[in-house]
Amino acid sequence: MKLKLAYAAIVALAMTAPASAQVMIEMSEITCKQFSEYDPETKAFIGSWMSGYFSATKNLSVVDSRYVKRNYDKIHAYCKKHSKESLMSAIEKNAR
Repeated sequence: MKLKLAYAAIVALAMTAPASAQVMIEMSEITCKQFSEYDPETKAFIGSWMSGYFSATKNLSVVDSRYVKRNYDKIHAYCKKHSKESLMSAIEKNAR
């Protein structure tokens, strides 16, 4: 009986929980100017994505935090000077 009540409570709670919104970012459409204007949380999120993307293009399975920070800083500085360029182009030219 207790198991049925617990199950009913879980189902009721799940039905009343708000659905979280999903946000999709089309990375190929982001300009350097847009990237520079993002809030710090979004920049950090995109920075993490950049690290994974670059590692995948090089078939790397190791994350070196020194390169993650270096690449983020270098791309951020590059984007300040090249605001009309796409972020993907900046990544390809500056990440290692």
